[in-house]
Amino acid sequence: MEVRNPSPALYNEDLAPARQRNWGPFSIFNVWTSDVHSLWGYYLAASLFLLCGSFANFLLAIGLSSLVIFLLMNLIGWAGEKTGVPYPVLARASFGIWGANLPAIVRAIVAIFWYGAQTAAASSALVALLVRNDALLHFHQSSHMLGHSSLEVICYLIMWGLQLLIIQRGMETVRKFQDWAGPAVWLAMLVLAIGLVVKAGNFSLEHGIPMDLLLEKTRDAGVNGEPGSFWALMAVGATWITYFAALYLNFCDFSRYARDRAAVTKGNLWGLPVNLIAFSFVAGITTIAAFQVYGEVLLHPEQISAKFDSWFLALLAAMTFAVATLGINVVANFVSSAFDISNVFPRQISFKRGGYIAAVIALVLYPFAPWDGSAAHFVNAIGATMGPLLGIIVIDYYLIARGRVNVEALYQEEGEYRYQGGWNINALAATIVGSIFSTVLPNFTNLLPAWWGTYGWFFGVFIGGVVYYVLSLVQPRVALPAGAR
Repeated sequence: MEVRNPSPALYNEDLAPARQRNWGPFSIFNVWTSDVHSLWGYYLAASLFLLCGSFANFLLAIGLSSLVIFLLMNLIGWAGEKTGVPYPVLARASFGIWGANLPAIVRAIVAIFWYGAQTAAASSALVALLVRNDALLHFHQSSHMLGHSSLEVICYLIMWGLQLLIIQRGMETVRKFQDWAGPAVWLAMLVLAIGLVVKAGNFSLEHGIPMDLLLEKTRDAGVNGEPGSFWALMAVGATWITYFAALYLNFCDFSRYARDRAAVTKGNLWGLPVNLIAFSFVAGITTIAAFQVYGEVLLHPEQISAKFDSWFLALLAAMTFAVATLGINVVANFVSSAFDISNVFPRQISFKRGGYIAAVIALVLYPFAPWDGSAAHFVNAIGATMGPLLGIIVIDYYLIARGRVNVEALYQEEGEYRYQGGWNINALAATIVGSIFSTVLPNFTNLLPAWWGTYGWFFGVFIGGVVYYVLSLVQPRVALPAGAR
């Protein structure tokens, strides 16, 4: 739709409602293949596999939590398809035209952290390949800068720059890239799994990893109980759901380009529960076979590919995983941070400029590597910050507004979404209360039990959503005009 007389402080062509809507189920499906099929996605799946104690437990925990992911992603996806607006603009309906900058900046910060983490993972695949050469191995071990080896820094800069080339041509190029990158990593995953199974001499669903080794590998996950226990499986499901916390918010950045609601639902069905279970199955098989072949628990696929005798197979695996990781970075992190930063200063910052700013910040963060450490802990800590935001937006859209948004008013300074000086105080209060219990208390104090952090995102969604709903009952929003979408 065309927005009439939008405020320049709230509008630019990148933030406007989508005009070209040609994304079918396959493109939506490949949002998820690009998002999941990465070195970090594999690392997390393999780490959670160790917590499950058995293959049956792993598939059960991943399968059930993937259904939850599918349902939650549809809620935001349908809103994006109906309104045609990106996440920071949709957030104006619940947070206010200026208040939406708060959830936009929070999402941008998370995207920048993930951007750095994924770029580092992609560069590690390249490093693992290059150190097969004796001269480069010596250079890797002897030369250091910025807290890393010089080879790691060079590879990080290469991967960092490649992503900028992809995004320069806009969202249609992103779609074409993800349509290629997502299936490509499936090929590499299958080559990796089949090659290891053949080398192991058998196909097995029994990992054979001693319990003492499982306990050693999972001791930093913050989980009560031994691998395979009820609470360990609950933690696996919670962490898998929380891994997608960022995209629950900004999936509408992609679904806004969908042809219709059916395309979103069908693409999500194949891309989430079906694809997630299949991906996790292959990751589990690869972990088992790698342990049988090498006698080690190898959670990083680049560590496995580095052990291949064949240079060609090592090259194929390393490069495909690197490309796939670039895919998730472009889809999940570059696009989101670009829209979010552009939303704050739409007159000065376009989609591309917003992405460049995010990329530069991720580069500055690289020497400090805040993403290093336990995969589960990193995912849960960073995901918890976004729980209250999702609870508020979903409650507002489905229960308060009942699925109707005045799209034109999202771009008007004096429209109905101005609330109190551009801020919806109810949403701000709910965000503060929810964040106290999802992020502040579990991550910065000892007032709550250790296991609370594993479920911080869930507490944030529930508490933030409930507080917002109660406050909205006390001060109801103004009824929308008949033409609202």
